Amino acid sequence: MPDLTASVSAPRIAAIEYPLGRTLGKPGDAAGQMAVLEATLQALETIQTPGEVVHLPFEWPEAPKDVRNHPPEAPPIAKYLARNPWFLPKLLSRKV
Repeated sequence: MPDLTASVSAPRIAAIEYPLGRTLGKPGDAAGQMAVLEATLQALETIQTPGEVVHLPFEWPEAPKDVRNHPPEAPPIAKYLARNPWFLPKLLSRKV
């Protein structure tokens, strides 16, 4: 989200139009993730003007409506909290 990042005065921005939470790419795609990381580092190295935005040359392979943002099964902590919702305040206050 280049506009949001720019609004907090980031000194330089390497922007990528990937789904939220998948900034480096698809899980398990080590080669794709490495390509994004290398392009990001190269962009950050070459930016000269404070606040400059460089858009990285990558496209997400799926349409936004096809992106699966949730795992097929809820994580164990989510299942536990669904059964024991009174435990959430303790968890959030770190008094577990």
